Amino acid sequence: MKRTRALSCLITMLLIAAADSAEETVMRLEMSHRDTLFPTSSHRIEDIISEDQKRHSLISQKRKTSGGGAKLPLRSGSDYGAAQYFADVRVGTPAKMFRVVVDTGSELTWVNCRFRGKGKGREKKRRVFRAEESSSFRQVGCLTQTCKVDLTNLFSLSNCPTPSTPCSYDYRYADGSAAQGVFAKETFTVGLTNGRVARLHGLLIGCSSSFNGDSFQGADGVLGLALSDYSFTSKATNLFGGKFSYCLVDHSSHKNVSSYLTFGSTTTKATSTRTTPLDLNLIPPFYAINIIGISLGDDMLDIPSQVWDATSGGGTILDSGTSLTLLAEAAYRPVVSGLERYLVGLKRVKPEGVPIEYCFDVTSGFNESKLPQLMFHFKGGARFEPHRRSYVVDAAHGVKCLGFVSAGAPATNVVGNIMQQNYLWEFDIVASTLSFAPSTCL
Repeated sequence: MKRTRALSCLITMLLIAAADSAEETVMRLEMSHRDTLFPTSSHRIEDIISEDQKRHSLISQKRKTSGGGAKLPLRSGSDYGAAQYFADVRVGTPAKMFRVVVDTGSELTWVNCRFRGKGKGREKKRRVFRAEESSSFRQVGCLTQTCKVDLTNLFSLSNCPTPSTPCSYDYRYADGSAAQGVFAKETFTVGLTNGRVARLHGLLIGCSSSFNGDSFQGADGVLGLALSDYSFTSKATNLFGGKFSYCLVDHSSHKNVSSYLTFGSTTTKATSTRTTPLDLNLIPPFYAINIIGISLGDDMLDIPSQVWDATSGGGTILDSGTSLTLLAEAAYRPVVSGLERYLVGLKRVKPEGVPIEYCFDVTSGFNESKLPQLMFHFKGGARFEPHRRSYVVDAAHGVKCLGFVSAGAPATNVVGNIMQQNYLWEFDIVASTLSFAPSTCL
């Protein structure tokens, strides 16, 4: 009996010891886990802290901006000799105003800039953002994950001689234009539709000390509205409800005629509004639309279906940064040939510096109403009927041209900003739809 009791006590003691040992092991494991939560690399810690700060900033900004959308003044660049549309943005602390190209085909937002005395910026007839005068300017380091991984698609450069070196870029555009500079995080100040203002913190911006190309004529930079994690669109739609819209005034309008680029729902919906799917994953980071055909009047043009198929090298995007409308050769030829039949009797001319094939002398008179209605047909039944002055455009005094350019074959078709003028366009990122309706934009 005594031996039995002794054995029982021994087993109990062993169980208690085992439990204590297991608890100690768990505690050691937990402490070990805590000790390795942050890797030893200080740069990795910087990335984690940066992500936490961005999340907190987004939460704070959503509270401040709830109940109103953001709007930026939008106007034609005609008075500046540019075939682009410009928006006014306020950057930095204190906020400074800059005139930027509105570009749904570009991911990077940048301004003419000077940082640490390197690069003088392009100061001739342009405003310069002096980064060191802004208390909210934060450079992106070249050793951060943001630079080494996240921004590789934005042409971040690999040179990194020291940890304090900023992340640099050489951003190239399809038309041969380019901008060089360093990445940073900055604050933008925007007007709200409810009359207030909001400050958007931590937006990625390019501080461009050098840039070249006709696309930037008259501009201080570019507002990147393509859909990507680091574009202005991504930040603004997260804050204001997943939508943005714009209405482009007539491309020949003077700078005192303006409309708005708006983030958030539009205040009114026209009875003539049409809606079509917006494919955000088909030709990223662009806004792909499902065009299936083009008609002139009552006649559907003979265009091969492959022209509209993105998986075969075709497809179509809507782009505010392209002026004319580019069509694959198999679509371009039927369109211009069909329109030319209605221009018989007008003399063909070739204006200097105008890269358009079909131009006509109209000094003897031109009746626009006799042209057939051009119509883009979307999958699902929606139809876009651009104004006639959007596809027969003024090129010079007494000269009109067909507003199309051949993009070759195979090629992505691009509906440019002139074709889009005097229509309200709403991009719903959440629902993946595009809505449009004719508008005066005033």
